[in-house]
Amino acid sequence: MDVLEAVYARRSVKHFDKDHALTDAEEKQLLQATIQAPTSFNVQHWRLVVFRDAELRQKIRDEFCGQSQITDASLLVLFTADVKAWAKEPERYWKNTLAEISQQLVKAVGPFHEQRGELFQRDEAHWSVGMAMQNLMLAAQGLGYQSCPMIGFNSEQVAKLVNLPEDYVMGPMVAVGKGLKDPWPKPGQLALDEIVFENGF
Repeated sequence: MDVLEAVYARRSVKHFDKDHALTDAEEKQLLQATIQAPTSFNVQHWRLVVFRDAELRQKIRDEFCGQSQITDASLLVLFTADVKAWAKEPERYWKNTLAEISQQLVKAVGPFHEQRGELFQRDEAHWSVGMAMQNLMLAAQGLGYQSCPMIGFNSEQVAKLVNLPEDYVMGPMVAVGKGLKDPWPKPGQLALDEIVFENGF
């Protein structure tokens, strides 16, 4: 499946075959595709929590969510982000590039983020999560699987459950698996002339 086909075919599927399992190779392929998403200064804010424990998934479903995707999907990933990733050993983000480029970027990343403040840093972390999520969902579609991004859970309780560090932010979850039911008919996108503006509003 090519990229455009995956973009148009991807839908949020709510019902998954709970007996279907991804192979280790498929899961690794999906997670590797996820982290190919771009980030400013290549700081890669995302921190992914893969829920494997069946009892833990059931607890999240029963107490904090109520949706069957939590227990039935083959892969359940909670997206979080390290808001201060830019300040934590930044030289590792450019370890494969030329030394002069790495040194230049390491020197610039701190002032760039400090000048823009904490609200920008938090927003940037969420932007990074969004792009990584889309990578995961399109990669799943390309492998013949379905996905569902999820925000309908108690994020504060789940944050406690996973011991979310203080300088991290919570993002959505993404469920991936073998869909059992077709999604509802596509409701339709707004027309381009309603949402695209040239050079300003």
